[in-house]
Order: sequence, then C-alpha cells, then structure tokens
Amino acid sequence: MGMYEDDGLTAGARGRSLWEEEPARTRRMPDPVRDSAVRAVLIVAVTLTVATVTFFLVVTGSWLALPMSLCAIAGTVVATWGVLDVLITRQMWNQRYGVVSEPSRTARGRRRERRRGRREARPEPRGGAGRIPRGGAEAAGPRPAAWPPPGADRR
Repeated sequence: MGMYEDDGLTAGARGRSLWEEEPARTRRMPDPVRDSAVRAVLIVAVTLTVATVTFFLVVTGSWLALPMSLCAIAGTVVATWGVLDVLITRQMWNQRYGVVSEPSRTARGRRRERRRGRREARPEPRGGAGRIPRGGAEAAGPRPAAWPPPGADRR
C-alpha cells in the first residue's frame, strides 16, 4: 500500500488518520448575513479589478481611462453599500434572533441556594413533613377515572 491509501493510515504513523475532523471554531453565519457577505466580496473584487485596469489605462494614456475611472468611482460607491449591507443585515439578525441567554454555572448555583433558603424558611404544612399526605388516599375510596368508561354517554 502507498503512503496515502483509503485505509486512513499513513506509513509513518500507525493509527493516525489522514483526514481528521475538527470542530468549527466559530458558528456558521445565518443565511441572510452570509448571502450579503458573499455579495459584498464579489462586488469588492470586481471593483478592485476595475480600479487596477483603470490605473493601467491611465498610465498608458488610453482613451478608455475616463470611462473606466467613472466605472471605478461608481464601483467604489456600490462596494461601500455592499459592506454596509453586511453590517446592517448582521445587526438586524442579531436584534431579531438575538443571543439566547443561558445562566452560567455560578448563576445556577446561586439560584439553587436561594431556592433552598426559601424552602427552609417556609412554614411546615399542616399535614406533616411532606407535601403529599400519606395514607389518606386509600381511606377516601377509589380514585375517579380520568376518562369515561367505554360505553358511557358522550354528551
């Protein structure tokens, strides 16, 4: 077998795979934000290309320098709009579907301590130590059924 075969092992290091999945460092951008970011990158790339071509046309003294420079100026305005669109779309997404607030471990512990303190400060119920009275359910008779029997009247 060669060094990089489909068995996932290299010749030098046994047990180590050639392709290793790594967890993503950051979460994926939401679709509208990603769409506007791709659009902005394409617009900026085209604008930079037009500006470079315009520079070379100005250096060579071509008659196309004037129309290309006007296109480069318009492209700069559109590219600025595209970048602002990314920022605005991202802010809008964060405001609509913002960060889900989850309490930290320390907040959970504090809340647990407060609950325990309130529970201890509560007066004892009349029936005894527990909240559910023991032995009282059997003396009261059978529990009523949650659903009517199969032949019952269904009014």
